[in-house]
Amino acid sequence: MHIPELTRFLFELSENNNRPWFVMNKPRYDILRGEFLLLVTRLKEKMSKYDPEIAQCDPKKALFRINRDVRFGHDKSPYKTNFSASILPSGRKKPSEGGGPAYYFQLGADNRLFFAAGEYMPPADRLKQIRQQILNDATGFSQLLKNKKLKATFGNLQEEGKLVRPPKGYDPEHTHIEYLKLKSMMVWTECPLSGMLGEDVEAKLLAGFKDALPLVTWLRTVGS
Repeated sequence: MHIPELTRFLFELSENNNRPWFVMNKPRYDILRGEFLLLVTRLKEKMSKYDPEIAQCDPKKALFRINRDVRFGHDKSPYKTNFSASILPSGRKKPSEGGGPAYYFQLGADNRLFFAAGEYMPPADRLKQIRQQILNDATGFSQLLKNKKLKATFGNLQEEGKLVRPPKGYDPEHTHIEYLKLKSMMVWTECPLSGMLGEDVEAKLLAGFKDALPLVTWLRTVGS
């Protein structure tokens, strides 16, 4: 994938986020979208060697649309300024739609690669199941938190939206009470795209997602 051309296109889009500009530059977009699809296809094929459960993921369904949903926000810009994809067994893009834990990444106009794994803001019933699994498998969850490769690549679990107080019905003295307060069960990180080629991005994602596999695997035990 031609990373400099992609980031150039996305930056120009961020400066001209309107339909006339996009229509004029649609041929550029189509070429880049095709290259991005090939990247996701290669990722899926290589990732399935260490995570066979994603082998049936359809790369075309893994890609997010570039069109923004402008119905409910103040920002009415019609286009996203990133290319993004979510890889998971079900083919659904959002775990909240029933897909479970996912691998997600995006290449942005800010010239950065962002990648993540896990479940972001799952619906209430799913979050309840995750919290119950923390209680049921406290030892396994402790081992997950200590995983050296997961911690080295991503640090700790993300705390966005974390509750100030323990959720109702949970022991405030529980060993994992700080994790029971989480609204997501996810890790993420980012790095500059400057100087990276398509193969560099692919290698970075393959290694990063492999390091996230213990979290994904643990989340797949939830509700089973």
